[in-house]
Amino acid sequence: MLRVSNHEAVEKTTMPHHHKKNSAAGGSQRQLRVGETVRHAVAEILAHGGIHDPDLEGHIVTVPEVRMSPDLKLATVYVMPLGGRDTDIVLAALERNKKFLRGELARRVNLKFAPDIRFRLDERFDEAERIEKLLRTPAVLRDLAPDSDKS
Repeated sequence: MLRVSNHEAVEKTTMPHHHKKNSAAGGSQRQLRVGETVRHAVAEILAHGGIHDPDLEGHIVTVPEVRMSPDLKLATVYVMPLGGRDTDIVLAALERNKKFLRGELARRVNLKFAPDIRFRLDERFDEAERIEKLLRTPAVLRDLAPDSDKS
């Protein structure tokens, strides 16, 4: 309590440190560490054919990132089929098998709760390609070229 005068008392409320929002881009250190652990487990399950689904057979699926919610109860798994083909089919197959995957995660990752899983398509490769195309446009190449008349 803060004393404003002899007769008044004003409560000062501050948020405990563990309730403050983390301003880091990827979340807290714990979120990043758990996300990386979950990413390794999901990638291992997918790589070793742990999911028996005809739509996933013949597809190599990469897991570039997993983002965890602050309470670690939701894992957003970003996936990309190799070559970027059949993305809708692969995402649908992963959605169908998310209960199995959650059970496997519970066995492989030591957490109090097995996180719910949601799958998203990783679009970073498309964004990188778009930027690469922009950098190859004649206007950008002209701006990046060293001046030949300055000698």
